[in-house]
Amino acid sequence: MTTNTQLRDFEDIPVAGGIPVIGQTYNFLFQPLTSGIALYERLGPVIRGNAFGLNSVALGGPEAVELVLRNSDQAFSNHQGWAYFIEKFFHRGLMLLDFDEHKFHRGILQTAFKKAALTDYLQRMQPVIGQGLARWRKHAIGLRGTDFKVYPELKRLTLDIATEVFMGEPLGKEADHINNAFVDCVKAGTAIIRYPIPGGRWQRGLRGRATLEAFFRSRIAAKRRQPGTDLFSRLCIAEDEQGNRFSDDDVINHMIFLLMAAHDTSTITLTSMMYQLGKHPDWQRRRREEALALGKSTLVHDDLSQLPLMDLVLKESLRLLSPVHVLPRKTVKPVEFKGYLIPANVYVIISPIVTHHLFQYWTAPTMFDPERFGPERREHKQHPYQYLPFGGGAHMCIGLHFAELEIKTILYQLLLKFRWSVPEHYVMPINFTSLPTPRDQLPVKLYPL
Repeated sequence: MTTNTQLRDFEDIPVAGGIPVIGQTYNFLFQPLTSGIALYERLGPVIRGNAFGLNSVALGGPEAVELVLRNSDQAFSNHQGWAYFIEKFFHRGLMLLDFDEHKFHRGILQTAFKKAALTDYLQRMQPVIGQGLARWRKHAIGLRGTDFKVYPELKRLTLDIATEVFMGEPLGKEADHINNAFVDCVKAGTAIIRYPIPGGRWQRGLRGRATLEAFFRSRIAAKRRQPGTDLFSRLCIAEDEQGNRFSDDDVINHMIFLLMAAHDTSTITLTSMMYQLGKHPDWQRRRREEALALGKSTLVHDDLSQLPLMDLVLKESLRLLSPVHVLPRKTVKPVEFKGYLIPANVYVIISPIVTHHLFQYWTAPTMFDPERFGPERREHKQHPYQYLPFGGGAHMCIGLHFAELEIKTILYQLLLKFRWSVPEHYVMPINFTSLPTPRDQLPVKLYPL
């Protein structure tokens, strides 16, 4: 173990540099993968830098990820790390709680993601998927071979599923308004001008948050009077062993965060999978054959384990495009790593997407190669924190099993009902300024089967 006499000071940590005044802000927003890998290879796993006016330390590699996410000494605050970016828009969502309070809230929420609940969710999402893909078919026929924009249609579909499953009601005419409010809240987190200038990201985010608060608050009384089996109802009536319940504000905060997480991350992952299967038609063919061999028009919960090729494609798509590509924390006490002493009150950044592309751990890391996750190779098993699409530790994504269930169910039906392709040399351009999304909305040729 490193002794204090061997530790180097914070000022000795290699400095990333960057553009005067704004430091690494440009790289953080527009090229976090390429710049992150270049800095790691040039300066190593501990780097000082500045982005958004915040002095911070970037820690790279699986050992760093393990240190931060295991957080065995409770030295890293999740809330203080995220608060600067999203506190105003996702106030007291599960990701913004720490330590004992986080454990208490997570314990109540966890009941909504057990197998019995997931089985019910799967059944309830089937008609929503069927209706959504019927709309896709109609659009595809009407396009007559022109491009079908995948991302906005997937986002509409996953939001429809999230509201049906988590709220017990369809959005109907409010769908676009609520979807835009979520988009504005997510984008506001990385606003450079963090002041409500008319028309700016920050102001749109504040307005979106107000819209979402009013939307959920107007429904709480009815949910408390006549609860159903949806997540919203569960939160309204949930109690701990002492009979404590969530307040109205607690319910609203959790619903806003969970609905955002439930549809945004699934949309990004499905978009990545459709892109890769469009670019690699042999994998699309093999996946379709696997789906047809199951001999079912829709899935039940026990079918999910019977789709090994789909699981490989899902894992590789998550590796290549992590839906949450950066995880910020803030130290609440001094931390030692790689011979450096990082003091309290310092922002610490780890990056799943950079860790997923380090050549020391992955063969040809930029290539789509699902079989790297297969039983013969198991590349992701070299280190327990080498592969982290859903985070890890106490803050591992609470909805990861729901996300897997939803993604596989949607893709299964897509493979049975459509074939799609992208041009041979097409590369999906990614907008990293909030969550990673396709700048061109992923145009594909979509052909009904």
